[in-house]
Amino acid sequence: MSSLPRLFPASDATKGTEKMRIMAVFKRWEFILVLILAAICVFNSFASPYFLDLHNLFDSTQSFSEKAILVLSMALIIIIGDIDLSVASIIALCGTAVGWLATQGMTTPQLVVASVIVGTLAGMVNGGIIVRFQVPAIVVTIGTMSLFRGISYIILGDQAFSSFPDDFSDLGQGYLGGMIPYEFIVYLVLAVVFAVFLHRTTYGRSIFAMGNNPQAAMYSGIKVDTIRFWLFTVNGMMAGLAAVLFTSRIGATRPNMALGWELEVVATVVLGGVAITGGSGTMPGVILSVFVFGMLTFGLGLVNVPGIIMTIITGCMLIGAIATPIIVRKLSRP
Repeated sequence: MSSLPRLFPASDATKGTEKMRIMAVFKRWEFILVLILAAICVFNSFASPYFLDLHNLFDSTQSFSEKAILVLSMALIIIIGDIDLSVASIIALCGTAVGWLATQGMTTPQLVVASVIVGTLAGMVNGGIIVRFQVPAIVVTIGTMSLFRGISYIILGDQAFSSFPDDFSDLGQGYLGGMIPYEFIVYLVLAVVFAVFLHRTTYGRSIFAMGNNPQAAMYSGIKVDTIRFWLFTVNGMMAGLAAVLFTSRIGATRPNMALGWELEVVATVVLGGVAITGGSGTMPGVILSVFVFGMLTFGLGLVNVPGIIMTIITGCMLIGAIATPIIVRKLSRP
């Protein structure tokens, strides 16, 4: 049966609207990240025959899942115009607590709960000082960055805790169905939760309002200080979760664990399209950014690129992510 002819062909205005919607999709930062991710995957597949192996791809997620968990909560903090530079030190503190408590005979579930509690308390310290004394977040978290890692050094010195329950290693080294790491599954579940929270709840809209104009948000009835406190608390809690997974994966805890992660986490958030000045960004962009960094470092590792070179590349990507929107805005001005 032949299709009936259209009695009312689309108007030029409708066609123009559809064209504008299509162009808007191509201009979105998430679309650019998809292209970057595709280019990285194509390049890596030519650089190493092992890149496209399914087991290798799933294994690669273990190297960035803990950082990816931190990225989710850090994105919310940066959207409100703040920053937390103490997350890596919180991981060291929580890891030290997990290692010591393991020597006291605690079970794996108890260690998980203890790590999350320690991380949450550390986040509360950050949020409490910031909100109570109205000190800039960057100043407070630089201080607690030294404080938390310093406590870990006092407890451990140059030693390490490496005695854990037999099933503890399953958290960071176990697989679902023998292929998908448990860590990666935890990250995917949390990514969905944070995406829904940011883009489908009134709290998410409040976070964007705070980032755009905190004074106006306060006068409109948004409890700015309360939200700031709980965002830093959640960030500490996520660091506690990342700490127990990281400790489980490497099988030991040292005071220098996760050293330098704070910059990588911030770089990932900014590359995901979150404005470093706050007020804009999307969780899908942040999630894509995690995979861009993850696949890039995985591919470079397969061809034996030194770690210092990876650090340089990360720094260049951070500068590019910050500079690109500024350049685009300047070029688009009449």
